Amino acid sequence: MRSGIVSGLLMATLAGQATAAPASRDPTSEAKAWLRLVDQGRYADSWTRGGSLFRDSATAAEWARKVGVTRIPMGKLISRQAGADQRSTTLPGLPDGHYSTIRFSTIFAHKQAAIETVILAQEPGGWKVDGYFLR
Repeated sequence: MRSGIVSGLLMATLAGQATAAPASRDPTSEAKAWLRLVDQGRYADSWTRGGSLFRDSATAAEWARKVGVTRIPMGKLISRQAGADQRSTTLPGLPDGHYSTIRFSTIFAHKQAAIETVILAQEPGGWKVDGYFLR
């Protein structure tokens, strides 16, 4: 059920524009920085740093509630290992663009084998996180 909550956010959270937060030219670095915000419970900051469609899909409060329901039960982050940066110009149901999908093998205090998938889109200001899955 938890993965369904976050998975449902993907279709409503792809694409966007740069925000006041510095954008990275490297999608893996940007994904890690964004995940650190989520790890710290800084959900409003992660919402602000996301793309415009991500922000348009839910208010900061709605995003905080949805991600909190999924992440808080996992407990503290123990470790996270980034997998390959898979680039594509198309994703199902989305406009053509430049996308990066990065899967992280993650260990939390209460979940020893989690997979976090972060979708980023290339935007005028750099790579922005536009989707997040946790399973």
